Amino acid sequence: MKKLSTLFILLVCFSLFNACSEDDITTTTEETVDTTDTSSDDAYVETYSDTDFDTVDWTDATHSKSADPDIEEIFEDEAVKRLDIVITAERWQAMLDDMTSLYGDFGTSTSGGGPGGGGLVETDEDPIFVPAEVFYEDKEWYKVGVRFKGNSSLQSTWSNGNLKLSFKLDFDEFEDEYPQIDNQRFYGFKKLSLKNNYNDKSMIREKVATDIFRDFGVASSHAGFYTVYVDHGDGPVYFGVYTLVEEVDDTVIDTQFSDNDGNLYKPDGNGASFAEGSFSESVFVKKTNEDEADYSDIESVFAALHSETRTTDPAAWRESLERIFDTDTFLKYLAVNTVIQNWDTYGRMTHNYFLYNNPDTAVLSWIPWDNNEALQTGNMQGSLALDFSDLNATEWPLIGYLYQDEVYQAQYDGYVQDVVNTVFNASLMQPKYATYATLIAPYATAEVSGYTFLNSSSDFQAAINELNSHVELRVSAVSNYLE
Repeated sequence: MKKLSTLFILLVCFSLFNACSEDDITTTTEETVDTTDTSSDDAYVETYSDTDFDTVDWTDATHSKSADPDIEEIFEDEAVKRLDIVITAERWQAMLDDMTSLYGDFGTSTSGGGPGGGGLVETDEDPIFVPAEVFYEDKEWYKVGVRFKGNSSLQSTWSNGNLKLSFKLDFDEFEDEYPQIDNQRFYGFKKLSLKNNYNDKSMIREKVATDIFRDFGVASSHAGFYTVYVDHGDGPVYFGVYTLVEEVDDTVIDTQFSDNDGNLYKPDGNGASFAEGSFSESVFVKKTNEDEADYSDIESVFAALHSETRTTDPAAWRESLERIFDTDTFLKYLAVNTVIQNWDTYGRMTHNYFLYNNPDTAVLSWIPWDNNEALQTGNMQGSLALDFSDLNATEWPLIGYLYQDEVYQAQYDGYVQDVVNTVFNASLMQPKYATYATLIAPYATAEVSGYTFLNSSSDFQAAINELNSHVELRVSAVSNYLE
């Protein structure tokens, strides 16, 4: 049974034992931001009664599972495309009510919000999916699963009274309820993320960073710029500029690896640091092969990484580690991530990466994820120094122990130089920033209060200026580090 139906049953049971109901709650930040009526008396029950429809826009190229992912169409580099999401008023209200049950009333932040801020609610539950129509280039996709997505960014945006929330789209989530959409795809994609560019007033960091990783030979999601309009009963409402991001467990492992049948993990929690003794199956969340309770590949990385041969026989240690972990890809990732800077990932935070065990190689490869905080010094303790002098090696041994090894350190240093030579320097990045700024400025500055992270339209250009300065500073930092 779907989560929403389960919630309703619980609410009904509760009402049998409680004669009093809470007053209706009405919360708004602007006239256009309405999250009214979260009373349990009017809780929405999903019946999936709207099954009488024809999929008149369906074609093999646009809707069928048989189509290859059309990356050029969906992630066009120099375009801002438009997505329209149409949700019934009842389903939209159910989504808002569910958010209230997870995170409290809309717009009632007491912690000041912001990335890494305190006062966040701990929950393992995802927001509910509801069926919605998605429109793109005059074509309709039917009964698409739509939900809000994110962790601290979702909660902070919600509690700060901002409806520019990230979405996850799953194009055949409801195929059991609506047989007409069996194996529905969006130009070959089953799942996509619409990210709201949280804490990024330039609105381009997510795309720029993931492109840099991929250009440097690290598997990473494709991304593109989109304007998003949501019609939840009263016509389309402009939700702002989003970054559409390819899902790792959908097409990234399918198109960027030779075999997509291996174990894919999305670690989250203390054990994701790889500190000695911290392994826990619950931390290494499986995104493929979920029914197979086999974590031996991850456990092998822990064993090899913490072997005493690291100090007694480094060559044997490296050989053992490389049998299960793709150190070359990790060092490439590490060089890019440390040069461009990103505090919200491994080395500071125990999340925002995937590990994929390609059956053809039988080694785990690192895949970066969630790059909206990249290309800046960052929050919390800030981004890591190029020499990792601010890192506790035992707490973050994948960085600390590899950097302490003279062979791996030399390899990392070479990649750091390659990064600024080939994918990240002022002559490459500043024209790209200018192109993207010109491209999205009309849409970014058209965002409205209640659906934006900008305090004024000038914030957008100021953020672009910061990116231009940042790349110059980072190239200089690399020069100082390597001299």
